[in-house]
Amino acid sequence: MAKPPENIDIVIIGAGFSGLYAVHKLRDKYDIVCFEAGEGVGGTWFWNRYPGARVDIESVEYSYSFDEDLQQEWKWPEYFSAQPDLERYANHVADRFGLRKDIRLSNPVKSLRFDKDANRWHVQSANGDHVICKYVIAATGALSAPNMPDWPGREKYRGEIYHTTQWPGEPLDLKDKRVGIIGTGSTAIQAAPILAECSKHLTVFQRTPAFSMPSGNRPLDEEHERSWKENYSERRAQMLDTYGVSLIEYPTKSAHECTPEEQNKILEEGWASKSAFQMMVAFTDVMTDREANEVVCEFVRNKIRDIVKDPETAEKLCPKSYPIGAKRLCIDNGYFDMYNRDNVSLVDVKSAPITEFTETGLKTTESVYDLDVIVTATGFDAVTGALSRIDIEGVDGLKLKDKWREGPTCTFGFMVAGFPNLFMIHGPLSPGALSQMITAGEWQVDFVAGVIDDLEQDGFLRIDTTEEAEQNWAAEVNGAASQTVHHLADSWYNGKNIAGKKGGFMIYVGGFPRYRDLSETAVRNDYEGFLRS
Repeated sequence: MAKPPENIDIVIIGAGFSGLYAVHKLRDKYDIVCFEAGEGVGGTWFWNRYPGARVDIESVEYSYSFDEDLQQEWKWPEYFSAQPDLERYANHVADRFGLRKDIRLSNPVKSLRFDKDANRWHVQSANGDHVICKYVIAATGALSAPNMPDWPGREKYRGEIYHTTQWPGEPLDLKDKRVGIIGTGSTAIQAAPILAECSKHLTVFQRTPAFSMPSGNRPLDEEHERSWKENYSERRAQMLDTYGVSLIEYPTKSAHECTPEEQNKILEEGWASKSAFQMMVAFTDVMTDREANEVVCEFVRNKIRDIVKDPETAEKLCPKSYPIGAKRLCIDNGYFDMYNRDNVSLVDVKSAPITEFTETGLKTTESVYDLDVIVTATGFDAVTGALSRIDIEGVDGLKLKDKWREGPTCTFGFMVAGFPNLFMIHGPLSPGALSQMITAGEWQVDFVAGVIDDLEQDGFLRIDTTEEAEQNWAAEVNGAASQTVHHLADSWYNGKNIAGKKGGFMIYVGGFPRYRDLSETAVRNDYEGFLRS
């Protein structure tokens, strides 16, 4: 028997860090329910349990700011926290603030349909829930829709296959196993050194080499922790005024203003800084000037050549087809050193692509590789994938997947024209993963909550954005990207990691302060670019 419809104010999709904060922020004023696909809370840090999973932002930053007692009492064991600690933190927050009563786990949203006459969304979940609500907040995450390789023959393969987002809960015994890992993005770079240590042999299948630098992770220094806790409110405010919502050292000089010796000194300091993103801002023009960027590229390539003993392997690991920072910069714990092990080999699948699974492993255009375990670190249908995989129908039957067929459109990453009262957190064309996502997510949830409060107080039933506003925001996003080296690489930033996916650059690279100011100015200007009725 079908469940009877429920009438509430707000549906939140996703119980990751932004979704959890949205539950906390809104539940005292509105009737809410949060649907979560996973069996637990934490989003990214629930799903990504692969060996070595770890945040690449200092945890004193990558944490909630909304409760001072939480900030003061929680202790992070390391500078860059591992997945188990981040999941433990998410569960602590859910328990501490009593959020679970409003969250329905293992219950993904299957469809959304807007009733324009009633100004209500009809939300259908996998477990048969039917909720009728005024507002929907999609906190579905930029990296939550896994990209599975579609080579033929998968059903023939007799070994084990694991996508890094679907890692088994129990430890794997790999000591006598030949393991292959497909991909060399951030996930693979974290997982591979650990897999190499615990397997008989590891084969890395690389399509595009990655820029990566050592994390320098270590136990969190008590003095460092004390300094942050004594100055949290001031530092959180400072973070929101920085490009990426993170307190890294920003440069004052162009690469062209430095001698080669000065360049090298600055880059050595950046390499040893224990902040992955320091290399992107070693000079004022790293991300805007190709020649300045190449100075940093060659510095990192020479580090790879120094670390990896076999010159041929080292050269294969040196990125040469795109600027540093144009793809997400990685941090690692011994990734390049790993290739000095006798039980690790590198396969270039750019020159010899994988063609199919076999009964015993993988086949490329040149060779066959026998593997007992295949790990697919093949990334995500990023930014838009999580929403595009939900059947979302707006005004007059307009489907979101059709609206976005040629690439995502929206205003400020918050709203899509034709889909009233549907808000996105870290949506496409927002700063997304180029900002520190917990603090930026808190700000976005606060922004959306303010919009909802205004609608309720002023007696409006719905809010939509206009196609003109979408076009204006697209021009801002594309204009910002065109001034940087970001457009010179194929990556999940522009959907080029997914075959057939269309659209331009999907992340706003104009910096968080400008993004915040433009969004807030639109609201102050009587919701310029939006329609309220």
